[in-house]
Amino acid sequence: MRPSTLAEAIERTRRGEPQDVVLAEFVDSFLSAKDANGKYASIEQEPTRTGHRRLDALAGAIAEYLAKQHRLARVPRWVSDPCRRLDDPWFTTSSTEPAMKEYLAFASPAEFRSRNIFTEERPLRRARAKVA
Repeated sequence: MRPSTLAEAIERTRRGEPQDVVLAEFVDSFLSAKDANGKYASIEQEPTRTGHRRLDALAGAIAEYLAKQHRLARVPRWVSDPCRRLDDPWFTTSSTEPAMKEYLAFASPAEFRSRNIFTEERPLRRARAKVA
């Protein structure tokens, strides 16, 4: 069953479920919410801090990014907590090429970049079924 909130997704990841899978399932749940209130409800609750700096910062980036991308009325306050930011840069690629890191530094959305997370231009995009 897909996690219905980001807090639930982070908890499942903390318990050992694959981060990429659980977060993708959460994004699917967020996107399938009926309205803005449902979308906001899925990011409103602060996820438990995991002790994994990257995951804690990533949770803040995801919530802020989704709130802004979907023009929700507000962004949850918890995303501004200092534990939701990294001291050192994290490039989410396995490439060690300087050109790739430079690209990610340029392309990363502000919600990620402000947390020292450098990722692709549209980090939470999901495949969409083609409607005939």
